[in-house]
Amino acid sequence: MQIEAPPTERNTPKPDGERRGLVIVHTGDGKGKSTAAFGLALRAHGRGKAVKIYQFMKVPSARFGEHRLFDQIGVPIEGLGDGFSWKSRDLDHSAQLARDGWMRAEATIRAGDHFLVVLDEIMYPLRYGWLPLEPVLQALRERPSHVHVVLTGRNAPEELIELADTVTEMSLIKHHFKAGVPAQRGIED
Repeated sequence: MQIEAPPTERNTPKPDGERRGLVIVHTGDGKGKSTAAFGLALRAHGRGKAVKIYQFMKVPSARFGEHRLFDQIGVPIEGLGDGFSWKSRDLDHSAQLARDGWMRAEATIRAGDHFLVVLDEIMYPLRYGWLPLEPVLQALRERPSHVHVVLTGRNAPEELIELADTVTEMSLIKHHFKAGVPAQRGIED
């Protein structure tokens, strides 16, 4: 490891633009996309801002760690799907759930009542063709100017990356699954 001196002066210019709602994308093959989005949701809620979380692949009855915590602190989180595609018994039904879920999420975004709307795992229904991309892009372009939207999932479409204000690609360097260590509650749920 190379040791370096801490900066003593600000090396970046201070932005002077107007504050506005942002489109933020967390994508890539690494872990942490949803976790980063949930961190933003906690930060916004901690500042007294209205937050709504939609999870496109989770079932409405899901009770993972994030659901338990968000319920306790009063942040609405809603599962819109029926699990990942390999668990689905009817992919046409899964696609319809995604379309119905998008209608609810789009209405929330357009209403402007929430400071932050999280569209967790939305890249899956986009990639599978269950949701057309253009209506999602249009809603993001037309949203009220104060609404922030975070979208997560692997392989974000190039058009979404182009539209977004901030894009972070999580890259996989090492994963415990490859060493035979299974998922653990409280880490991967």
